[in-house]
Amino acid sequence: MEINWVVVGWIIDMILNGVVWLIIAVLGLSLIDVTDKWIRKSLKLMEKVDLWIRDFIEFSIEWILKKNLKILSSILLLIIFGTLSQLGIIPKIIS
Repeated sequence: MEINWVVVGWIIDMILNGVVWLIIAVLGLSLIDVTDKWIRKSLKLMEKVDLWIRDFIEFSIEWILKKNLKILSSILLLIIFGTLSQLGIIPKIIS
């Protein structure tokens, strides 16, 4: 019985290819798992900061309106909206 070396090489190649892709898949899935945890933590932090900023702005505007400081309120809103437009948040909100 004669050995067909082309078929043997093809089988070895298929096995090694499968092992390499298995290693790549395991590394990729573990990397995705780690980054998913980081993203969840950063989203929770962003939510806390967002709520704090909203409360601060609401309190500031309410205080300014109670004191009837229109010039100060217009300057504060100008700074807030200027910062938001420089960061590109206002165009994202509009669209």
